[in-house]
Amino acid sequence: MTILNHFDERGNAHMVDVGAKAETHRIGVASGRITMQAATLAAIAGGTAKKGDVLGVARIAAIQGAKRTAELIPLAHPIGINKVAVEFVIHSDACAIECIATVETYGRTGVEMEALCAASVGLLTIYDMVKAMDRGMVISNLRLREKRGGKSADWLASEDSN
Repeated sequence: MTILNHFDERGNAHMVDVGAKAETHRIGVASGRITMQAATLAAIAGGTAKKGDVLGVARIAAIQGAKRTAELIPLAHPIGINKVAVEFVIHSDACAIECIATVETYGRTGVEMEALCAASVGLLTIYDMVKAMDRGMVISNLRLREKRGGKSADWLASEDSN
């Protein structure tokens, strides 16, 4: 049975003490997808959306999302992030854009939540910037793809994970 360490011996939520953990290089990779109408995707890909460079703004927003994770997730530790990389993959056949966020630190706790926040905020920003064209967009498949570093073993999602 997995022990959930965000609870104390009485069952109360608390921030985990990571002070005794070793500082190691840690990486988290997360992704998600936003599906939309073909015309919306064409406007984004062609740079003709009324609000401007949708993916450029979404990239900056995703980076900001990673940096603000501890303000949004109550028990997440504020950490020094060394690197955030955000990639957008356009899937024309599926009328979708995939956001892949990679976050790195050298510290005592992982950056999985930061990667997940980055991917989420990047996708939400795409939605916000083109919602006037397509309110029916769907954000889906938000998931952790990879975790490296720390005491627990490295982890890689299986290819068939949704």
